[in-house]
Amino acid sequence: MTEQIQAEGHGETVGEAKWSALRELERLQPGVDKSSVRFQVLSEGERGLLGVGYEPARVLASVSGDGAVAQPAAEDPEGAVPALAREVLERIVAGIGARCRIDLHDEEDALVATCSGGNLGLLIGKHGQTIDAVQYLVNAVVSRALPDDRKQIVVDASGYRARREATLASIAQRSAERALELDSRVELEPMTAVERKVVHLALRDHPGVETTSEGTEPNRFVVVLPAGSG
Repeated sequence: MTEQIQAEGHGETVGEAKWSALRELERLQPGVDKSSVRFQVLSEGERGLLGVGYEPARVLASVSGDGAVAQPAAEDPEGAVPALAREVLERIVAGIGARCRIDLHDEEDALVATCSGGNLGLLIGKHGQTIDAVQYLVNAVVSRALPDDRKQIVVDASGYRARREATLASIAQRSAERALELDSRVELEPMTAVERKVVHLALRDHPGVETTSEGTEPNRFVVVLPAGSG
């Protein structure tokens, strides 16, 4: 029978309890593959009235012994920013219930955190809304804690951003062709600020059209229209 390695965690919320259980599991089994960890909520906790009767949330984390150790990963870039970015991202990922491995590497103008695992849909969300929110939160926490070490942090999930950017660029080009063919404005579906920027950049040098954003969050969208008609 395959040995199970288990650890219990406690916290004010289920998310904090998952984080605590995962940390204890890592202490028991260094190098544990986070994508293989399973969580069981033992108790969602009880806040009590006016602080009376408080009970913490309890979560049990477990992983099979034959899949406990992840493949060796490249070391994180050195410095306070990568260390804090990893800590914040791991806590967020544990809180939303996604099980994934996180690898950090430096690119020319950004620190990229790539998440890989089996249930990344929870992390990505509809049209990338969740992963964009996670990226925003990680950047906000790190920039506030380390104001003198500013660096853009990009959160990706197994190549999701590259695939989504390619899709958006294709949508942008088709919308430009349609706007010119109809000599009319073309409204795209609501997008996050990150995705709207991709569309604007994709058509920035297009000679026949221009773009603008309209509406209010979270339903703000891009409009593609013939140049000079806006």
